[in-house]
Amino acid sequence: MQGQKLCLSLNGSFGLTDAEQIRLFKRTGFEAFTGHWNVGDDDRIIETAKVGKEEGMIFNAFHAPWNHTADMWDEKEKEDAEQGVKDLKHFLDLCAKLEIPVMVSHVYVGFDEPCVPTEFGLENYGKVINHAEKLGIKIAFENTEGEEGLDALLTTYRHRECVGFCWDSGHEMCYNHSKDLLALYGDKLLVTHINDNLGVKDFNGKTFWHDDLHLLPFDGIADWDYNAKRLAKTGFNDILTFELNNKSKPNRHENDKYFKMPVEEYVAQAYIRACRFAVMVDKVKNAP
Repeated sequence: MQGQKLCLSLNGSFGLTDAEQIRLFKRTGFEAFTGHWNVGDDDRIIETAKVGKEEGMIFNAFHAPWNHTADMWDEKEKEDAEQGVKDLKHFLDLCAKLEIPVMVSHVYVGFDEPCVPTEFGLENYGKVINHAEKLGIKIAFENTEGEEGLDALLTTYRHRECVGFCWDSGHEMCYNHSKDLLALYGDKLLVTHINDNLGVKDFNGKTFWHDDLHLLPFDGIADWDYNAKRLAKTGFNDILTFELNNKSKPNRHENDKYFKMPVEEYVAQAYIRACRFAVMVDKVKNAP
């Protein structure tokens, strides 16, 4: 899209290899890709980066696994916390090797217990931040459940140039009960994960991962005019990343229609919605 680079996240539900997805994204109009891999996937990540470079596609950010993010706050889980620090450092090393400028990281996972920020946790994440700074890689901490941990990190380490925010528009609606996180952390915005959903399904407001639908923009209840205005206000001028799912969560059916589409049609729809939102943001930026 003229004047705005667009990025789509790789997805195992598309039924294509990473290389096939990158080539499809490029043909459709996207200029960049991102993705999430697990511990032990180094060879696959390296090959994916190679294909991206060959195709002239930007590897916009690497999404680190979140296996031990909750353990890193808990002094009773020292061994798992140490493994969490080790894993995140390893993926920062991989980002540096592959010239991926940003690593996205969750700061907590779990719905049964709230995230309780601790000095132990701040020290653990501080070790990761120090490693990122040494390598010249930035970390974008993402809003998920456990926003208390996110706030603790972005308050304590706000002054560090390598520390930033990954705004997931869908997570904000369900996990964060539509709190305006761009107003809090928009000055540190490094990465976007733009998607839609239906908010919190539970009548009493209890959050659960099944609410995180990652619908195409404009297929849920998000107020996209509001999102465009808030995003424009941050001054963010980098690549817009869309993180979308074509497969429904367990016992949900909102994404079923996507899964029935040929993947080429679905990716085309993602590009149409991405362009539509990008234009909305641009209009706000250029309004008299």
